[in-house]
Formats: sequence, C-alpha cells, structure tokens
Amino acid sequence: MTGPGAGYLPHPAEVVDAALAAARGPCVVLVEESHGVDVRYANNSATTNGVRLDRKVTAIRVVEQEGTVLSGVARRSGDVDVAALVAEAEGAAAPAGDAAPLIGGTADAGFDADPGTTDLGALETVLGGLAGAFARSERGGTVLSGFADHSVVTTYLGSTTGLRRRFTQPTGSLQLVGRRDGRSAWVGVGAPDFAGTGIEGLEDEVARRLDWASRRIDVPAGRHQVVLPPSAVGDLMAFLAASAGGLEAEEGRTVFSRPGGGTRLGEQLSPLPFGLWSDPHADGLECAPFLAVGASSANSSVFDNGMALERTDWIREGRLERLEYHRSGAARSGTVPAAPVDNLLLVLPGATGSVDDMVARTERGLLLTCLWYIREVDPQTLLLTGLTRDGVYVVEDGRVVGAANNFRFNESPVDVLARATEASAAIRTLGREGATWLNRMAMPALRVPDFNMSTVSRAV
Repeated sequence: MTGPGAGYLPHPAEVVDAALAAARGPCVVLVEESHGVDVRYANNSATTNGVRLDRKVTAIRVVEQEGTVLSGVARRSGDVDVAALVAEAEGAAAPAGDAAPLIGGTADAGFDADPGTTDLGALETVLGGLAGAFARSERGGTVLSGFADHSVVTTYLGSTTGLRRRFTQPTGSLQLVGRRDGRSAWVGVGAPDFAGTGIEGLEDEVARRLDWASRRIDVPAGRHQVVLPPSAVGDLMAFLAASAGGLEAEEGRTVFSRPGGGTRLGEQLSPLPFGLWSDPHADGLECAPFLAVGASSANSSVFDNGMALERTDWIREGRLERLEYHRSGAARSGTVPAAPVDNLLLVLPGATGSVDDMVARTERGLLLTCLWYIREVDPQTLLLTGLTRDGVYVVEDGRVVGAANNFRFNESPVDVLARATEASAAIRTLGREGATWLNRMAMPALRVPDFNMSTVSRAV
C-alpha cells in the first residue's frame, strides 16, 4: 500500500506498525506526511509556483537501565529503514528528566486512512483573481507582490501501549503587498482553505491604505495612543504564549516568574477581563486534539505523545490561569499538565465592532497595521523590540489623515494587555511575522494609550 502522492513510499500507518514491531521495548513512532503548494507573485505578475511532498519519521525509544529511565530519539525523511531507525533511537538513549509512563489508549477510527493531499487547485480562487488584480493595479500605478500557500500535514502516532492517533491539518495563508510612489501596504489572511476566498477584498484594502498614505506626516518618537489591528496583536500574543512555560517561570527566568520565587499564577495581569486560551476544537481554528512532539523541551515531553488536548485557559478574566507543564514537571510542581496547542484566541467579553469603529472613536493617535523584525530583549519582562512596516497612519478626529514615518518600538505584550483600554470583537487573523509558526489565531484590535515608539526608523 502507498499513500497518495507518495509514489513508492509505504503507507504511513504501515510504517508506524513496522517500526513498533521492530522495537524491543517501549516505543513511540510519529510519521508526518506533508503536501504543500504555493504561488509567488511580484511586479504585477505570477513568478513561480510549486508542489512539495515530504515525509518525516521519528522513533522515540524508552529504555529502563538499572532503575533509571532513558529515552532516545532518531528522525529520518523519506523511505526509512524503520528497524535501523528504532535501533538508532535506542542507541541514543540518555537519562530522561521528564520520564513518565507512556500514554495508553486504542486506535482512532480511520487510523489507516490515506494522508490528506493538496494541489494547485486549492489556490484556484486566488489564482483566478490575480490576473484582474494585476491589470487594475497596473492601471492605477500600483505594484503588487506576495504569495499564497496551502499545505496539508497528516500526523500518524503510534505507541507500543496500543495507542494509534491520526490527524490531518490543512493550513493556508495569503499575503499581499502593494507599492505606489514610495508608499507600501500589507494585508494577509489565514484559512484552512481558500474555497470562496478571492483576492479582491485584500486588493481593496491595500488600495485604501495606499490612498491614506498620499499625505506624509512626520511624527516624533515617544509614547503615542495607538490602535493595534488583530494581525499586530496576534504577533505580540504569540510571543506571550511562547513564554508561558511553568518550569522556566519557577526558575525565575520569565515574565511569569514571581519575585522571590514561584510563578505568577493567579495574579491579575489586566484590569480588563481578557481571556487568552487555546482550544483544538475552536470553530474555524481546529488543530490536532492530541500532543505529537519529536523532542522534549522544558514544557513538553516525548513521554506525553498522544495525550488528549482540550481547551486550556492561559489567562481568564485578566488573571494568569495556567502555564505549560509536561506531566513529569507538573507532578514535581504539584500542578496539572498543560501542553501546547496549535492555536490561540484572545477575547474581551462583550467587545464588539472593528478596527474601523475604534479609529472612528480616536481623537488623535496612530493606526499600526503591522509589526516586523520582532525580537526579545529581556525574557524577565518579555520586553520586545521591532519595527513598524508597510503603513503607520495618523488618525485625527476619527479619520485617517495621512501616513507617518516608521518607528522602532519597545513593548512587552504583558504590559500591552495591562494598559489596553479598549478592544474590538475578535476575528481570525494572520500575524505578519508569526504567520509561519502560528497560523490559527483569533484576535481583537486593541487601543493602547501610551505605546512606546522608542525611535524613528528610516525603514520604508
């Protein structure tokens, strides 16, 4: 049996079973089958498109030696000699500080089904709209560039405990940049597929922003009232979520460490009752309902592979509710395990409206459309630095009156939540920088009265 599009490769479920049969003791096997397509465009014309096929096989071997539990990992791509892979994992076994009993269970219905696939037909609505968008932009003196991609990754997980899990994850992103007379604007969307999604809405938004920028207004560095759209909020919250490790907080190394020892669990982080959570079953943001990791980290463990994932509230009613712990770390710390989930939602209960509604209520401030080149400066405060890009707009008396220069900013997403005074309804969004590693997000726009623009940037 072979998987579709895999040609000579054996079926992923057969690979899992063969590798487990070759193991001489406890073992977990992961097979990730990835199919992807993309199209890139620049200077008002499509430039390249491609199809990608990939398979990664990971073996995790658990060995008990003189009362010590060891674990070893080996990974290969393509057509894999699974017996050799398992032997390699066993040979790499070393004492495991995260040891726990392997997750038990039964087989998912359809575990042996074929992996999901994609092809350029998944981008049909995008491709169909590009020719018209290019022609209209050419007439209006605008140059469009960007890319669209779609991937389907099917994960097969098996364990010598009898557990068999399978999940197919579709992921799409569409980004568009427009340039005109030295001005630029960016928009992007994420979706599981692009059925019924055209490029016209993005084209219209790019044109609107370029029109806004026909007037240039120099704005000095300093603290400014800003409206952050959902995409920019998503980039900031992705950094917050990535810093929510419980063991690291206990060691005093993160923004969630309590001075004098321990963590800030239970502490009020924001006067507004924000909720920040992950949920594999969130409508439109569905992701794997079980943990599948090929290596242990401070927050997740190979021993936890196959652990069921449910909604996890990281922040509830403005308070820090949970931090990430693998089972072993949670047992040592006297808390409950919380594994990473591949989506993120930030919601202010009762919040309604949109970015445009918030702009209409702004007497004077800045609208930041996207953030770029974000880097962590200080993990103990989660201070980030980065640049604004492709559109910072000046708002006066409820309307956009021009474009400002770019800035370097210095802000902590934890502080941003603490100082936010207003939020819109949450919508699915795509971060400009975080899109490649956290595609599934629902975020509101936020009003921050004193966002720190530390210096003026000459970036365009």
